[in-house]
Amino acid sequence: MLDKLKDRNNQVILGLILIFLIIFVRLLNLTIVEGEARRAASEDIRKKNISIVAPRGEIRDRNGILIAGNVPSFTVQLVRSELQELNEVAIKIIDILDKNSEEHIEFPIIIRDGEYVYSYDLEINNWLASLGEEYENLRDAEAVFNKIVADNLPIENLDNIKAQEYLIAMGITPPISVSKMKFLPQIKKENFLKNYELDINIDAKEAFRKIRKKYKIDDEYSDIDARKILTIRHALNQLGYLQYKPLRIANDISEKTAILIEEAGMDLPGISVVIEPKRYYPKGEMAAHILGYLGKISNEYEIKKYVNENSYSRNDIIGKTGIEGRYELVLKGENGIKSVEVDTYGRTVKELDYEKKPKPGKDIYLTIDSNLQKVAEESLKHALEEIQRGGTFKSKWGDYKYKESFPNAKAGAVVVTDVNTGEVLALASYPAYDPNLFASGISSKDWQSLQPVNKRDPIAPSPLLNIATITAVQPGSIFKMITGLAAAEEGLDPNKKLYDGGVIRRGSKTFGCWLWNQYRASHGYVDLIKAIEHSCNYYMYDVVNGYDYYKNEPLGIDMNVNKLIDYAKLFGLGESTGIEISEIAPGVPDPDKKSETILLYMERRLYKISKDYFPEDILNDESKLKGCIDEILSWADENPSRGEIIRRLIKMGVEESKLDGLADIIKFDYFNQMDFKEGDAFNLAIGQGSHAYTPVQMARYISAIANGGYLNELTLIKKIADEEQSKEDKKRKIEFNNENILDYIKEGMRRVNATGTARGVFNGFIGVAGKTGTAERDGKIPPLDEVKYLKQHLKDIAPNLSLNTITTESSAIFKQRKEELLALQKESEILQEKILSLKQQHEKANNEKEKEQINKDMEEVKNRKNRVKNEIINKLTRGYFDEGSIMREAIKRLTNNNITDEMIDKFKSDYDNFAWFVSFAPYEKPEIAVVVLLFQGGHGGYGAPIAKEIIGTYLETNAQNLPEDVKNFLNPNDHLN
Repeated sequence: MLDKLKDRNNQVILGLILIFLIIFVRLLNLTIVEGEARRAASEDIRKKNISIVAPRGEIRDRNGILIAGNVPSFTVQLVRSELQELNEVAIKIIDILDKNSEEHIEFPIIIRDGEYVYSYDLEINNWLASLGEEYENLRDAEAVFNKIVADNLPIENLDNIKAQEYLIAMGITPPISVSKMKFLPQIKKENFLKNYELDINIDAKEAFRKIRKKYKIDDEYSDIDARKILTIRHALNQLGYLQYKPLRIANDISEKTAILIEEAGMDLPGISVVIEPKRYYPKGEMAAHILGYLGKISNEYEIKKYVNENSYSRNDIIGKTGIEGRYELVLKGENGIKSVEVDTYGRTVKELDYEKKPKPGKDIYLTIDSNLQKVAEESLKHALEEIQRGGTFKSKWGDYKYKESFPNAKAGAVVVTDVNTGEVLALASYPAYDPNLFASGISSKDWQSLQPVNKRDPIAPSPLLNIATITAVQPGSIFKMITGLAAAEEGLDPNKKLYDGGVIRRGSKTFGCWLWNQYRASHGYVDLIKAIEHSCNYYMYDVVNGYDYYKNEPLGIDMNVNKLIDYAKLFGLGESTGIEISEIAPGVPDPDKKSETILLYMERRLYKISKDYFPEDILNDESKLKGCIDEILSWADENPSRGEIIRRLIKMGVEESKLDGLADIIKFDYFNQMDFKEGDAFNLAIGQGSHAYTPVQMARYISAIANGGYLNELTLIKKIADEEQSKEDKKRKIEFNNENILDYIKEGMRRVNATGTARGVFNGFIGVAGKTGTAERDGKIPPLDEVKYLKQHLKDIAPNLSLNTITTESSAIFKQRKEELLALQKESEILQEKILSLKQQHEKANNEKEKEQINKDMEEVKNRKNRVKNEIINKLTRGYFDEGSIMREAIKRLTNNNITDEMIDKFKSDYDNFAWFVSFAPYEKPEIAVVVLLFQGGHGGYGAPIAKEIIGTYLETNAQNLPEDVKNFLNPNDHLN
């Protein structure tokens, strides 16, 4: 046996047997032991999942009427696995899309009139051209960035990251990567060329030729047709191993184009038109500010919330504002998953079944009534147009002639609520926008069309602004119900008659009733009801301070301005309303806040005028100057006498000749203004002063008066899917000392419409309670170009000054302001070094007590650094370096401040009054409240026809539930049958 093993042939045979035995055992292991696992793994490799978009949840009104839904959107797709003759198909599909003016994917090398150019370069050139001639010839990103910084930031030697931070704060976002110092389109271009292993400096024509050669495109095709082929091939190349996914060639094409493609189906293998849901708003602009708009995921917060936390794609469209934004995760739905088998190139070879079918988002039913919403919007627009020209508000309920025109009445809001539930029945803001513009991503042109025409005017009409929830202004006389109620609750007899003395004089200031201001007349003796009916200011002056100014004696009640503010809070004016979309709630006037604000303004002014008052040794030492100003600010609580302030300034080293001026500024411009004074109380009592409330806050307040003192949270949501929404647990009862006090308030409001300031509108109408109000806006309307205005009126404003003199002084002011900014920037850098030093100390600290103190010190330094940063940004963003602002300052300085801002602005137009009208109806059994705010509407009564139109429509729609007298008014012949 052993001899046979020595035989060479036998050894070979034995070796082969052993090899085959090993192979056989391994084969058994692979097929039997590991077979199932490997088969599954193989199938997983061949099987890929495709996401199928889920329809977005619908939004309907309270009656089920669709106001935001989905429509079929035709998308052109190419499936690589079904395509044999790609070149011919590419040419045909692009031809069809081009002939029908459909947007589609593009190859980034464009051929125009025989010229070859990168689309990335065109993007850069177009952006530079938009910046002006000075930028058009610049081609280097760093040079462009430096010029933008030089043109907009008067700070030298800023590092690029800090410069970019300040530019973004100013709303300037150049498409430049500051880390690479390249244009963003330039980076995309380089990535495109690197993908094809081409030199980044290659010209467009040569790159086109090489890429065409790479794809072996036959010479029989012209470059124009070759580009169509490259459009598809390049897009497929971008998919890489994801070629099993359909390639989107065009989105949202017309039905006509879709039919043409389907008809050409035999000639377009691999091309299909698929139907996907697209957001659609069937009523256009209606309820736009309630619904909100859509947009692409764009900022860090959205990436974190949606992409990272909720598995969205970066390319998903999301709700940005309104209900669409607030309920994005509810409306979104769950995308489906469809499986396909792919080959080794990632191309689909077989379609499998759904792994998961798409699940639509939940439907949301709003509390609004579409018909009432439409009437609110149309009547608001109609009223503004007629007010602008002094025309007539036409209505089936009775016309109203606007006797005085207000050409700037171009914006406003209306809020309608159910007074018993807090449900918002209508909410309109004008001007509005069409949310359909945003459904697939808004174009730059459309976005620009929605911006204010005069960006220098803070109240210029802005279609994207929801005035009803985001704009807070003084309430004017519509606040007087709170003033009267507060006094009555604090002991004033509502029936007590006080004499309207016309005017109260305090030094050079007068506080007059509107009747005295206009006609030098008086309302005579008035009680609470009559004071509301005729909107008597003098009565409110009396009761807010608990003093009869005509008789010069106390009223015997414990009433003051702080209690007035407390009652304002009871009616929700210091808080959010609870409405589900974005709102602001500035809060009620606050004595402490007033002091803080004045101190802030005082600090800024002291720094600004420091060169005029402090000696050189203080000015040249930043820490000394800061110490002096901080010390002056610390005197605020004490409010020393003028003489004491002068003595302290002498110790500081202020020159004797400048003591009086600086002491007067400190004492009279600031310290004496910090507390609420008698004049502040007068203004606050009539809804002026530092009050600021939104229309939705006013609607909540008026609803509480109408429903007997229940403060409801406002809501726009009726139900989500089948789940009814309720805010019953968020209703709170306002407790009154006098249970009947609201009867006096409501009767006063009824008389406003019956015999008072709104009688001209509601005469002959059903019983409606109302109140008119006007709010003054200080200042003048800023022109589009301040410099042009100043040059145009210079001879009238400052006849003794030449433009050259002003220009020279302007240069000096610019230099001074620049130095101020540089000092702040230097302070910011020092504070940053201090923070780093404290961090190092913290690491070396030996005990917890020491670490705690370092942390405390670090927090103080960080807070100071943030304040400095905010001050820098404020100076950069609020016109401190604006050429017009500097030119104004130059005029004042050159005339030793004898020419004031008022004199400079005298040729500008005044802002007209804001107009408020609030109401509820029916008077006997209130159901709805209507609040109207008109920007520069002139007179409060001018909003009344809008309210009347809405109330009439509501009552007509809901007649079956109304009292008999209202039914008879609506249908005068029915009760005769």
